[in-house]
Amino acid sequence: MKNNDRSAYSNLKSKIYARFFALTAAAIAIVFVLYRLLWKNRGGDVMLDIFLKMGISRETASRIYQLYFRNATDIIWIAAVAIVFLIMLRFFLNWFTKYFVSINKGIDALLVEDDNKILLPPEMSSTEETLNTVKNTLRQRKRAANEAEQRKNDLITYLAHDIHTPLTSVIGYISLLKESPDMPKNEAAAYLDITLDKSLRLEKLINEFFEITKYNLQEISLNKRDTDIYYMLLQLTDEFYPILKKHGNSIELNADESLSGHVDAEKLARVFGNILRNAVSYSYPDTVITINAAGNDENIVISVSSTGKTIPKEKLKSVFEKFFRADESRTTDTGGAGLGLAIAKEIVTLHGGEITAESENEITTFTVRIPAL
Repeated sequence: MKNNDRSAYSNLKSKIYARFFALTAAAIAIVFVLYRLLWKNRGGDVMLDIFLKMGISRETASRIYQLYFRNATDIIWIAAVAIVFLIMLRFFLNWFTKYFVSINKGIDALLVEDDNKILLPPEMSSTEETLNTVKNTLRQRKRAANEAEQRKNDLITYLAHDIHTPLTSVIGYISLLKESPDMPKNEAAAYLDITLDKSLRLEKLINEFFEITKYNLQEISLNKRDTDIYYMLLQLTDEFYPILKKHGNSIELNADESLSGHVDAEKLARVFGNILRNAVSYSYPDTVITINAAGNDENIVISVSSTGKTIPKEKLKSVFEKFFRADESRTTDTGGAGLGLAIAKEIVTLHGGEITAESENEITTFTVRIPAL
């Protein structure tokens, strides 16, 4: 990195050195020219005339000139060069500070929302490239934040609309039951079943609202400890049994029973809970969800594969973004607020690992790789 920095600013340093040496040479040259034109062969006479006009006798004037000027010629001319050098140094500093002015203008340009490229002097091409990279990054982040905010707003709008439908149904069927106390038991039971189903749907939508509002308020932190990874995955398969049974799915766990790691067990369980929930939601009924887990002294790699519609590549790039849902239909029962995988990625990243997704030939695989220690 240091070598790159030296190379990047070599032109600037060369230009500064060249200016500095030119400045020194110019100071010497100016003093030399002044000496040749104004002083050589006449300097003594000039000084004597000055002393005589001041009322000093010629003998005293000659002694003063000899003692303080002629014997100190070298010092006088060195001082003259220094004075001229300092005067020219002021102009040099004025020239040099233009680079700081350029950098300040470039920093100000970072806050300007346009596509114009930041331009600096050629010898500051490295700084120019860095500022343009920062500007592009800021612009991309703002665009991503705006898109995420728009998706969140759209999702809230869709959820608000969807809440109205089951709520209307619940009110309607309860009203029917209240208005018809003598309704046949089988018909009343059917209405109760519908009411319960709509109430559960309403609960799910309300929970999604809470999930959205809580996401930006919570700060995820880790509490790592030695964890039995195999047992954690085994517990998850048991916890998901009711959901799997309802959807006709099953889980096949392939892992070494001794698999363990130094992780936050609760947070990591949340990661795979979100991944499994996503797998169940988007997999075909009556298919097997496969969990493969392996590890060594350095890394633990766990993958979850399910069979379902292939996720298009353009959507696969966005599955870990906040409020993204692979199924964009607002009336579907699949999917949630689009936060599960975003939270999973955040937790994996805090562990110093990475999470990736692949989808091909109707097999979608999420792979988590985290350090074992």
